[in-house]
Amino acid sequence: MAEFLAIENLQSFYGDFQALHGVTLTLQPGEVLALIGANGAGKSTLLKTICGLVSGKGAIRWKGTDLLGQRPNLIVAQGIALVPEGRRLFPSLSVEENLILGGQVGRPGPWNLKAVCDLFPVLAEKRAAPATALSGGQQQMVAIGRALMSNPELILLDELSLGLAPIVIKDIYARLPRITANGMSAILVEQDVTRALAAAGQFICLAEGRVSLAGKPGACHRDQISAAYFGT
Repeated sequence: MAEFLAIENLQSFYGDFQALHGVTLTLQPGEVLALIGANGAGKSTLLKTICGLVSGKGAIRWKGTDLLGQRPNLIVAQGIALVPEGRRLFPSLSVEENLILGGQVGRPGPWNLKAVCDLFPVLAEKRAAPATALSGGQQQMVAIGRALMSNPELILLDELSLGLAPIVIKDIYARLPRITANGMSAILVEQDVTRALAAAGQFICLAEGRVSLAGKPGACHRDQISAAYFGT
C-alpha cells in the first residue's frame, strides 16, 4: 500500500538557520504518530513544513504528490489540517464563525457543525460567544473543530495539551479515537511523553532537528526513549 504521507531527507529552514536535518518518516491511513522531543527539537517546524508554512528541501509526498513549494491553502484543500500551537483563533469571531471558516475549503466528508458539536457539546452551548472568551480547554476544542471542518485525511495536532488542566487534557484525549475513527491519520506533538505514546501506534523522537529514535511504543524501553529525548 502506498503511504498517505512519505517524508524523505527533509531539511527545513528559517532563513539561514537550519531547523531540520534529514528527517524521514512514513504514515499510513488511520495511523496515529506521536512526535516527541524536548523544546526546540523541531517538532512544530516539521508540522509547519508539511503545511507549507516553513520552507524545506527533500520530499514531502502526500498520496504521491510532492507538497514542498505548494501554498498552505492548496495543501489544506488536499486534505491536511493543522491545529496550531496556541490555538490561533480569530478573536473578533464567534465560536461558530471560527468553525465555519474551517469549512471554507469545501471538502466533502463527515465533519460539519453538527458533527463537531456532537464531539464537543460545550461548543453548541457557546457557539455565539467570542471564541477567545472561552476557557483554554474550550478554545482548544474550537481549534480542533475548525481543523475537522475542512474534512482532512491527516490532522496535525501541535502541543495538544499545552497549558490545559489535567481533567481537560483527559477529556480531549478521550475523544481522539472518535476523531480518527473514519480512517483519518494524525501526527500528535505532545510534551507528555507517556500520554502521547499511549495514544499512538508509532512514534518518532526528534533531538536538535534529527530523528534520534523511532518505532512502536511497546517495542522501545523507557530508558531508550529518555536517552533519545534528551540527546544523551
